Amino acid sequence: MVHCTQPSPLDEVLPEANDSVMTAKTGQIRIGIGGWTFEPWRGEFYPKGLPHAKELAYASERLTSIEVNGTFYRSQTPATFRKWASEVPDGFVFSLKGPRFTTNRRVLKEAGDSIQRFLDSGVTELGPHLGPLLWQFAPTKKFDEADFGAFLELLPDKFNGCHIRHVVEVRHDSFKTPEFAALLRKFSIPAVYTDHARYPNIADVTGDFVYARLQQGDDKIPTAYPPKAIAEWGKRLRDWAMGGEPDDLERIAPSPKGKGKPRDVFAYVIHEGKIRAPAAAMGLIEKVGKRPV
Repeated sequence: MVHCTQPSPLDEVLPEANDSVMTAKTGQIRIGIGGWTFEPWRGEFYPKGLPHAKELAYASERLTSIEVNGTFYRSQTPATFRKWASEVPDGFVFSLKGPRFTTNRRVLKEAGDSIQRFLDSGVTELGPHLGPLLWQFAPTKKFDEADFGAFLELLPDKFNGCHIRHVVEVRHDSFKTPEFAALLRKFSIPAVYTDHARYPNIADVTGDFVYARLQQGDDKIPTAYPPKAIAEWGKRLRDWAMGGEPDDLERIAPSPKGKGKPRDVFAYVIHEGKIRAPAAAMGLIEKVGKRPV
């Protein structure tokens, strides 16, 4: 059986935006980028002359998570997942994007075999470095409650002795309805907060963790996002981790009354401003405090 223990929320000391310190019960906050192989990062994020084979190790010492996009396009092998796990420190996790063949289909309830193939490809070989599985849907995929609910029923909570966490990214405005939030809460699965100029930005907390993809960076800014925005996002990530919800982000349904339980948070600076994304991620890590263990 693969050893797949994942951290639970614990007491940590977190910095506030004004650099004061407070103690609060909080989930783990992990922050990173999309992938680690990108030519423009060489000499910008990676030191000149760093061997390509050392890039994952270098990135994982400075970030706390990476979202893997390659699994969306092609299958990996158990040996590859084991190799990735061997190159990163304790507390570091990979989020894996599920294959496009699973989500880019007209009838989602027929995706069971594709989900099984993805799990069988060796994802649990990451062990404690396995983070959420991200299921991304095409911008043309519209909300159909029965269809989408059938897909959510196919997602297993456990596989090969590991607890599996799932998150969905929807990119059509038809999902901005209370019925979608209610469906996600039924299965305790979160939707990605996309921070995107065109796609729906859904901040409703519907699972036991939060997943944000920060996609409005700008390579003209050294940290992709301006320092003020970095500070604002740091505060939102801490609010989520401590069981709260940022009051400045749009929701599609009323929030349940009362403060929620501490929850893990995953945030990735991705898409736009990609060259500066590592700098933004490291800036956010400075805002939220110590490295996960």
